[in-house]
Amino acid sequence: MAKMWAGRFSKTTDKTVDDFNSSLPFDNRLYREDITGSTAHAKMLGKQGIIPQDEADRIVKELGVILKEIEEGKIAFSDDAEDIHMFVEQILTERIGDAGKRLHTSRSRNDQVALDMRLYVKKEIRNIHALILDMMQELNKSAAEHTETVMPGYTHLQRAQPVTFGHYMMAYANMLKRDVKRLENTYELMDEMPLGSGALAGTTYPIDRDYVREQLGFAAVTENSLDGVSDRDYCIELCSDLSILMMHLSRLSEEIILWCSWEFKFIELDDAFSTGSSIMPQKKNPDVCELIRGKTGRVYGALMTCLTFLKGLPLAYNKDMQEDKEAVFDAIDTVKMCLKVLKPMFETMTVLPENMKRAASRGFINATDCADYLTKKGVPFRDAYHITGQLVGECVKKEKGLGDLTLEEFKAHSEIFGEDVYHAIDLSTCVKERKSFGGPAPEEVERQIGVIGRFIEAHRAFES
Repeated sequence: MAKMWAGRFSKTTDKTVDDFNSSLPFDNRLYREDITGSTAHAKMLGKQGIIPQDEADRIVKELGVILKEIEEGKIAFSDDAEDIHMFVEQILTERIGDAGKRLHTSRSRNDQVALDMRLYVKKEIRNIHALILDMMQELNKSAAEHTETVMPGYTHLQRAQPVTFGHYMMAYANMLKRDVKRLENTYELMDEMPLGSGALAGTTYPIDRDYVREQLGFAAVTENSLDGVSDRDYCIELCSDLSILMMHLSRLSEEIILWCSWEFKFIELDDAFSTGSSIMPQKKNPDVCELIRGKTGRVYGALMTCLTFLKGLPLAYNKDMQEDKEAVFDAIDTVKMCLKVLKPMFETMTVLPENMKRAASRGFINATDCADYLTKKGVPFRDAYHITGQLVGECVKKEKGLGDLTLEEFKAHSEIFGEDVYHAIDLSTCVKERKSFGGPAPEEVERQIGVIGRFIEAHRAFES
């Protein structure tokens, strides 16, 4: 099939160049956005009298038929077409003749693909946004069930201070809250309509860009035609947002991998979301979490791809920009797949509070509370710190916990200690007294749950 741009050329394109140049195998997923954009463009051409109204109507009608037939599987994507734009235009022209040839009036593939990508990315931001809020809802639910489930908090992967499982879940909910806001910001920044920029220098036709913008639901039109066709900042921003999101999912996955090991055994994954070993019959592997952790690198790679292919490009459009699609598509697909499998896996896992409490009772995670006990009775904190350190050292030698020491053993280090020390260093007390804003006290975690719940409710409207 002759190329629509073949007038200048005296030879047909070499087959290897055709294969190398073609983007249809991956940009065919833009068919809906391409047809939607073309429909709005055709309506504008007719309204402005740039092409006869009856021909604009024929184009719009047939584009609707083509869209329906693609979605019904009646039209298969052909290897003859260079990209999705040429594919749709070729079918349209074959069906309605010269009227189809008029569709591309006052338009270039440069602003056409810029439009298609923006429409697609806007749609997928809304989809991912919804999936993140769903995951936040699940974290909120789990937190509400475990506001008093004591577990060790860690620094350097060493037991540090007592927290609750609910408090832990709210940490990840707040990470995802930032991811939601980043996606909304990217959406706001990219919500400009580039069609009408032409190849790079606009057009001499009396087009109405604002009419097209309104039909397609953009907040504004791009201000500069050079920038309109060459801007892929939103691809970088999206991949950056998704990279940070995947980093958060990877960290949560790493926690779950640790927690379901026999060394921790804080949780038990459901059989439906675990896998076995080909040789070791006892194994129950957290492959879902391991794959999320591994796939994070794919999304990072998409970000580096976009940054790299753009860094040396002069204005305006260059074929390098074709590389945005596979990177962005893969990042979007990967993130959606990870979120869709993580939520039900998390929803079906079993939390094991007794194991968490048992772990919290070891490792002297109430040592800071012991020092605070002395400080509140007038001992300078550094002295209290030193005394508590000596007590921990003694406990290590005697294989005891701080709560196992006798009052006489406490008083051997400081006469300040009284019977009330046992209440002060009880793990439940340690958690419940941490009422500072953002802390793990049950009522404070409940406040955090409320904040996240209201955030989810308020931001659902973004998806509509």
